[in-house]
Amino acid sequence: MKIKEIKEVTLQPFTKWTGGKRQLLPVIRELIPKTYNRYFEPFVGGGALFFDLAPKDAVINDFNAELINCYQQIKDNPQELIEILKVHQEYNSKEYYLDLRSADRDERIDMMSEVQRAARILYMLRVDFNGLYRVNSKNQFNVPYGRYKNPKIVDENLVSAISTYLNNNQIEIKKGDFEKAVLDVQPGDFVYFDPPYIPLSETSAFTSYTHEGFSYDDQVRLRDTFKKLSDTGAYVMLSNSSSFLVEELYRDFNIHYVEATRTNGAKSSSRGKISEIIVTNYEK
Repeated sequence: MKIKEIKEVTLQPFTKWTGGKRQLLPVIRELIPKTYNRYFEPFVGGGALFFDLAPKDAVINDFNAELINCYQQIKDNPQELIEILKVHQEYNSKEYYLDLRSADRDERIDMMSEVQRAARILYMLRVDFNGLYRVNSKNQFNVPYGRYKNPKIVDENLVSAISTYLNNNQIEIKKGDFEKAVLDVQPGDFVYFDPPYIPLSETSAFTSYTHEGFSYDDQVRLRDTFKKLSDTGAYVMLSNSSSFLVEELYRDFNIHYVEATRTNGAKSSSRGKISEIIVTNYEK
């Protein structure tokens, strides 16, 4: 695999992602263990903390198959991905976007290569409304076109830098349930959970980045996994909303309260200041 020579680039997320942690990085950094062995992130999403830490030995995972395919293609086929994104940039328009979006409705997506699928998702997340990833009950992407004047669809240097990083370190990329992603955790490893949040209002429905959903039972299962990992001697951190349910679930651990600003909710009411909780099984 030939990777183009690039200038020094700071690693950062290659796409917007709902619930991204870039603005909370200073707070999270303060709460991270000073030393640890292997890094695990079972809900990697856009990877804000992962890229900020840039661990040499890590396991990243997400249930969203399209997102994980993007990581894999950036690692394996960066130049081909960049070339396809350049085509999307050249033809970008509302009509072009809607036609490409409909590929998961007319079976064209089944004829796409893995790198073409990755380029499709990365393009759509750059130009759709608020950078949202949202699918309907049939797992069809349904976010409308955005109103960006000059969206940066191709960041060649960043894609190349991430590809180099993923290839030059021991980074295992997994796809699936969070429990399976932490099966290899050993004492002294650091695990960061950033799941779909429990809603602050009782009327809110549980939301997810996958069409499978993430229920309250899943939240309980995640808490039980948190406890199990804690008992094995791993360092464990988790982010979630500052709801009563979260406080109840993690009352046996250290709870830190932080304020975050949400910028890519579907409605204006879901954006703005929001209280969050960071849970750790260790003292700082």
